[in-house]
Amino acid sequence: MPTAQRKLPATTDQHAPWPFGPRNYLMFALSLVVIAVGFILLDRGSMTAAPLLIVIGFCVLIPIAIIIKGGREKRGAEESKELEPVR
Repeated sequence: MPTAQRKLPATTDQHAPWPFGPRNYLMFALSLVVIAVGFILLDRGSMTAAPLLIVIGFCVLIPIAIIIKGGREKRGAEESKELEPVR
């Protein structure tokens, strides 16, 4: 019984667009600042604010920085509108 051969899709050299935009990097920088402040407060002896800031930085802000959309989709749509001829 002959086996059916599947045709593989043609591969292209195009790479997937980078999913992170300026908003992602800004949120990531904010989370690093919050974590650093938490560790500085921990060094100075704070036993309430320091752990809260560290946990918020690692468990809330960094995941938000990964999850939020970077805004590249909006810029791409706006750029395509600019290139359309005026009729």
